Amino acid sequence: MSVYFVVQEQVNDPAGLENYMKAARASSLGRGRALVVDDDVRSIEGDWHGSRLVILEFDDEEAFRDWYDSPEYQAALPLRLSSTDSRGALAKGLG
Repeated sequence: MSVYFVVQEQVNDPAGLENYMKAARASSLGRGRALVVDDDVRSIEGDWHGSRLVILEFDDEEAFRDWYDSPEYQAALPLRLSSTDSRGALAKGLG
């Protein structure tokens, strides 16, 4: 069953986030795919955190963990955390 890594972000350092994106892309090759990367999210209901939304799809939780826990991604992650105020969640798909 597919899983989705959903991240809400307020970008505080665009240059730092760009460095993260380069490193993260290299770490995710063949492991998942980006469904949404939107820097202009508009809140329709309730309070929304930040202006950026990212949704990544993985075949299953094992594939997500393989990517997220990989040395390559763990090296990139501090770049995102220091460049944004972010929240992330893992959600199961239907099916």
